[in-house]
Amino acid sequence: MNHTMNFPGLKEAVITKVEEVGEVIRLYVEMERRPHHCPKCQQVTTRIHDYRVQKIQHLKWFERKTQLFYKRRRYVCACGNRFSENNPFVERYQRTSIEWNQAVSIRAIKGKTFKETAEVYGSSATTIVRRFDKISRSEIKPVEALPTVIAIDEYKGDTKEGKYQLIIANPITKQPIDILPNRYKRTIKQYLKKYGSSVEVVVMDMSPSFKAAVQEALGRPVIIADRFHFCRYIYWALDGVRRRVQKDFHKYDRKKCKRMKHVFQKPNTSLTDKERWHLERYLGMSEELRNAYELKEAYHAWFLQAKEFGKTHIGEVKKDLLNFYEMVEAKGIPELNNAIGTFQNWQTEILNSFSYNYSNGFLEGINNLSKVLKRNAFGFRSFERFRAKILLTHMYKGIGVHVG
Repeated sequence: MNHTMNFPGLKEAVITKVEEVGEVIRLYVEMERRPHHCPKCQQVTTRIHDYRVQKIQHLKWFERKTQLFYKRRRYVCACGNRFSENNPFVERYQRTSIEWNQAVSIRAIKGKTFKETAEVYGSSATTIVRRFDKISRSEIKPVEALPTVIAIDEYKGDTKEGKYQLIIANPITKQPIDILPNRYKRTIKQYLKKYGSSVEVVVMDMSPSFKAAVQEALGRPVIIADRFHFCRYIYWALDGVRRRVQKDFHKYDRKKCKRMKHVFQKPNTSLTDKERWHLERYLGMSEELRNAYELKEAYHAWFLQAKEFGKTHIGEVKKDLLNFYEMVEAKGIPELNNAIGTFQNWQTEILNSFSYNYSNGFLEGINNLSKVLKRNAFGFRSFERFRAKILLTHMYKGIGVHVG
């Protein structure tokens, strides 16, 4: 074998022997003899005290477990101090190589579960958890101050801290900032008072408790209602009308109308000929359903116009919204009357969504990934560990799982 070959992680080591024992590859390594400074008195010495063989777990070679048998040299100084030589592949008191620890730390973050990572690297799940906890303590920095624009949303975490947790993110960088252990008004209010002195804009769903906590903690910030959350009230109202009126249809039409419910939700310009035929059939069977559908289409037209001109002509957008209220009230459909009641309660926040170009769409994506992490791991009981898993996953999402 060519002993001058440079292996990753072992570039300064001399490989004296390689053997394969069962499914394990053993590498026998040692360092070249060189003068060392005594860590106690700083004198230079080349005097050897003894040798000790240290067994070290290393990264796999060709999908085989690899072990290093390091012939560690110990020096003795004139002052009587004995110390080990310096080496680049294992730290003091460790039984795993530096490269192994780096790979495990990255895979503990990027991998699906700690157990899966342990199986890949030939270790125990508790060892992987310890490595993960170590890197989370060093990499996750405490929040000092929130930015001027934040987005907040809840997700179902099911940890021992509670069923729901609250995530705070930056809608400009689209990165999570912090995660609170629960969604209680008291918790949100205390956190924002402590770190939110610079916050001017808050993006949220239409939760009264979120709104109250933000207003009590920050005074009068600009609150933006996420577009998805207020649009769905109109579509829910239309679906409620469909469910109510189809009860009077013939059995066949009732079942068919339920199966074709998506044609009521789609914009009229996006319908296929077949979908348009079914739509006209069921709208013709109920005048109230036709009125509700026409109001939905009127809302859709207003929404598109608001997206286009909201930044520069918010006054006109508001005027058209008030006209839409009058159209709904004139038709007297209960479900839509309830929907515009919600719109009136959140009117300022809804109009703010068109004046400012922020939404919670990216945060819904973060929450979806958090739920996937939870399902893969069959749940996290520790809130702190789940919080670290979410934050580190997004922090290292651009980094590969391989060392080097």
